Amino acid sequence: MNESFIDIDLHGMRTEEAEKAVEKAVASAGPGTYQIRVIHGYNRGTSLRDMIYDSFRYNDKVKRIIPGDNRGITVLVLRELY
Repeated sequence: MNESFIDIDLHGMRTEEAEKAVEKAVASAGPGTYQIRVIHGYNRGTSLRDMIYDSFRYNDKVKRIIPGDNRGITVLVLRELY
């Protein structure tokens, strides 16, 4: 992937499926990718959000994890914008 910002929608996925989808996106992100915006939902997406924090907190490519524009989105920052 050579996009600066990548969106992944995890709605309807089980935790294991979602983790594999996010792992694939992180692994295939090119050097020009700044952020991966993970859309997991809020009501039933909290287990997916927790999985994202637990699984990618210490990933070498992920600099930091921040909340998105709303509670159903989590952003993986791979590279700072400045």
